[in-house]
This record gives sequence, C-alpha cells and structure tokens, in this order.
Amino acid sequence: MTAKFFFRVSIALVICLFIGFLASLATQASVGDWYLQLNKPSYNPPNWIFGPVWTVLYILMGISAGIVWNKGFYHKWVKTALYHFGFQLLLSGFWSLLFFGMQKPFLALLDIIALFVVLLFTIKWFKIVNTKAAYLLYPYVIWIAFAALLNFEIWRLNL
Repeated sequence: MTAKFFFRVSIALVICLFIGFLASLATQASVGDWYLQLNKPSYNPPNWIFGPVWTVLYILMGISAGIVWNKGFYHKWVKTALYHFGFQLLLSGFWSLLFFGMQKPFLALLDIIALFVVLLFTIKWFKIVNTKAAYLLYPYVIWIAFAALLNFEIWRLNL
C-alpha cells in the first residue's frame, strides 16, 4: 500500500463523510418534530441507530471508492465506476433533503428507487475494477433496500 493509495482513500472518505454531514443537516431540520409525528411500520428502527449506521456506510463507501480510484482514473472502467459512484452519492444526499428537508416522502421514494438502481450499476462496475471494493458496498445496498421499504411504508401509512 502506497502513499498515493492512502491519499486517494482519504480524499474519498472526506467527500463521502462531507455528503453525509450535509445530509444530516437536512435530517436534523425535521427529525425532532415532523418525523416523530409520522405513522411508521413496526419494524422502524429507533432514531439513534441511523447516525452510526450511516457513518459506517459512508466510511465503507469512501474506502471502496478510494480503492477503485487507486486503479487509475485514466482507465475507462475506473472512470465509469466512479461516475456511477458520484451519481449515487448525490442521490443519497438528495434523499435526505427530499424526505426530511422538504418533508416529501413520495419524492424521496422516487429518489431512493433511482439510488438503488444506480447503486447496483455502481457495484457492477466496481466489481469489474476491484472485487473487494464492490463487496464493501454490499452493506450499503442492503441498507438502501431496507430504507426504500421503510420509505414506502411511511409514505403509504401517511397518505
């Protein structure tokens, strides 16, 4: 492992955690009032679990992206993989803005469905570049699938 590798992983981590921080700002705007008053399914996790889970997921995403980036951005597959990654990262951050910031669960549901699809493509491309990097995104895709189901139920229960 070289200094270049650690530099790229560090930059990717900072970017992912920064997006997570921005998403948390949108979340904090309504998690203490609007979100508490929503009808939620019985499998809704306690609020305190979301922060630690997202922190771990953003760390895994950053490490994964850094591994792929380290293969050389000049390579077509690396570029494709990282473009998909960047797009899913924006969709991820945008979800918090839609759901919590704007309090629009249906629009957030559309966003998270798109996020899930783009994330599957991201994993596909990461797997072409580096299998370990793709595996690091598996907890994230599982969480997004669960979050999409939760988002759908919250929207449905609060029509």
